[in-house]
Amino acid sequence: MSNCNDLIGRNLTVSGEYFWKSSHGYLPGNLFGEMYFFSALTIFYAILLAWYGLKMSIYRDEIIPIQKWVLTTVGIGLLEVFFKGGDLWVWNIDGERFWFSLYTGVVVGVLKRAISRSLVVMLSLGWGVTCDDLGDKMKKIVTLGLAYAGSSAARDVMTVLAVTENEVLSTETETGILDVVEILTFVTAFIDVIFYWWIFDALNGTMQYLEGMSQSRKLKRYLRLRLILLLSVLFAVVWTVFGIVDSYNDKRIINEEENGWVLNAVWEFNYLVVLIGLAWLWGPEAGAKEYAYVMELSAVGNDLEFDTNIVDSPDSDEEVADDG
Repeated sequence: MSNCNDLIGRNLTVSGEYFWKSSHGYLPGNLFGEMYFFSALTIFYAILLAWYGLKMSIYRDEIIPIQKWVLTTVGIGLLEVFFKGGDLWVWNIDGERFWFSLYTGVVVGVLKRAISRSLVVMLSLGWGVTCDDLGDKMKKIVTLGLAYAGSSAARDVMTVLAVTENEVLSTETETGILDVVEILTFVTAFIDVIFYWWIFDALNGTMQYLEGMSQSRKLKRYLRLRLILLLSVLFAVVWTVFGIVDSYNDKRIINEEENGWVLNAVWEFNYLVVLIGLAWLWGPEAGAKEYAYVMELSAVGNDLEFDTNIVDSPDSDEEVADDG
C-alpha cells in the first residue's frame, strides 16, 4: 500500500496487526545460516553419540568411569544444539520464539561447558590412566564446575532476557541487567582461568609421572591430548585477535548484521573438535579396563620389571615370560 502524492494525496491511517515474512519464513535473514548450522551440528552430534554409545555397548565389560563422562558430555551437546536449532526453526515457522526451547538451549549449553571443563581436568589428573579414584580432588572439581555453571547460566539468561525483552523493560532496568552481566562475565572468565591453569598444571604433572615410570604408550596419549588442547587455545587466541582487528576495519570481513552468527559458530566448532579428540583418545575398546589400571612393562637389558600380575594390556609391546 502506498501514497505517491505527498502534496495533495489523502491522509491514510492503518490500524491492526502486521507481519513481516520472507519467502523462507519469519526468521530474520541473518539468522538462517545459524539455523542451518545448528541443524548440521544436531546430525553430527547424533552420529557421534551413536558411535560412542555403540562402542560402549560392544565393550560394556571394559568400560571405565571416564568414558561415561565423555558419553554424557556428547549427549548434553546434542541436546543443546537440538534445542537451539529447534528454537530458530519454530521461530521461522510460527513467527514467535519458543521460549522453552530458547532458555533450555541456553541452560543446557552452560551445563555442557561446565561438565566438559571438569572432564578435561579429570583426564589431566590421570583418572582412568594412572589412577582409578581422584579422592578429594573430585569434590574440588565438582565445586568449581558448579561455580562456573551458576555464574555462566546467570550471565547467559540475563543477556537473553535483556535482548528479547528490550521492548518491555525500562531503560533503567535494562541498564541494571547489563551491569550485572558485566560482573558475571568477569567472574566466569576468572573461573575459566582457574580451569585452564589447573588443566595444564595437572597435564604436566601426569606426563612427568608417566615419563618417570617409563609408561611410553600412556605418555603418548597425554602428549596427543596436550597437543589438541594447545591447538584449541591457539585457535581461540588467533580468532579473538582477528575479531578485534576486524571490528576496527571500515569494511568488515564478518558483518554482524549479515553473518554475525559465524562468530559464535566458530567457537562451537572449536569445542566440537576438542570433544571429538577426547572421544577418540578415550574411546571404548577391548582391554581398556586392564590398560587403564595396569603398569606398562619396561625392558632393561634382558630383564623385565613389572608392578602387576595382570598381563593382558592391549597396548603393551612386551610379552610376559615366566622366568621360572
